[in-house]
Amino acid sequence: MFTLICLAAIGALALNMHLPSLPAMADTFNVSYSATTLSITLFLAMNAIFQIFVGPLSDRYGRRPVVLGSLSIFCLSSVGCILATNFEAFLFCRVLQAVVVAGLVISRAAVRDSYSQDQAASVLGYIAMGFSVLPLVGPAFGGMLEVKFSWIASFWVLLGVGIFIFILTYFDMGETNRHKTNSMAEQFRSYPELLKARRFWGYSLTAGFSAGAYYAYLGGAAYVGRELFALSPDTLGFYIGVPTLGYIIGNGLSGRFSRSFGVDKMAFIGAIVTAFAMTLCLCLFLFTNPIPISFFGCVCIMGLGNGMVIPNANAGMMSVRPHLAGSASGIGGTINTGGGAIIATVTAAVLTLGSGALPLIFIMLGSCLMTILTIFYVIKRTKKLEESKI
Repeated sequence: MFTLICLAAIGALALNMHLPSLPAMADTFNVSYSATTLSITLFLAMNAIFQIFVGPLSDRYGRRPVVLGSLSIFCLSSVGCILATNFEAFLFCRVLQAVVVAGLVISRAAVRDSYSQDQAASVLGYIAMGFSVLPLVGPAFGGMLEVKFSWIASFWVLLGVGIFIFILTYFDMGETNRHKTNSMAEQFRSYPELLKARRFWGYSLTAGFSAGAYYAYLGGAAYVGRELFALSPDTLGFYIGVPTLGYIIGNGLSGRFSRSFGVDKMAFIGAIVTAFAMTLCLCLFLFTNPIPISFFGCVCIMGLGNGMVIPNANAGMMSVRPHLAGSASGIGGTINTGGGAIIATVTAAVLTLGSGALPLIFIMLGSCLMTILTIFYVIKRTKKLEESKI
């Protein structure tokens, strides 16, 4: 369990640890703030591309060799980020870091290899609760490192974490895939079976829109904190990480109640919570004089809802075709992070000097509302399929 938590966590840590340092990176490489957000959007985009292949590779060759290979590439690319002398070289190595998403894909698939749908949702909830600790402290720690040393220190930490998790995985993680496919071609031929399943799309889009609200937050949090509230890097890092507390609580609720209530009901309740949180945030910005807690506090509540939506949607997604759990995790993750990259790019584009926080809040609220619609579709579709069997 600890190893799976670490495998799932390192990608999230790599995504958000350097967020408070984006303005400092812009100064170092003499580029705009919008350019530095490419370290987020391209990272997410390559996450999406890598996940297309990680699932089938792990179904074909096993979970263990794929995850060890990806960790090796992550460590080498972290060295490249540290040594880069220009923004283009840094961005290239940063994009290669995205291969670490294999840890998240394979940790999900390994759980689904071993548990039924509702049990898997419960276990995924506990794993997500555990791995959320690193993203919680990551931005705060990254901001402190920038103040004490420089923003490069964050990538030294990522290198050290990558080496530790490689060693841990090598000695602790056994092979969970006991039904390997015969060829990659056979695995890719199975994609239409997944893509024709409406419930798979419903679960994938539910997870995607729920995570999309968070990715929008990642793309705009540093801007709001620096430009609107004038927060220092270390204080901003603390505020960026605080909403993860809500995610931890939401994952704890998933771990506790998913087996009893079922994945669909838990995801629907979580979607309602996310929409409520961002509606409250919008009202606070429209009708009061906003302070940091007006924004980051509401995002914390949104995180609680995400913690209920995402593990349950992922468990449902991989249970539509259980024999294709690795491929489902990969394709679903591609939809998730690919959509997140688009949302984060749009967010960075609309947040210009003087725009305020409202464009970001509207994007996040819109994504939350779409989460409600997609999980509602899944519930209706599941009910229809059950009635047809009677």
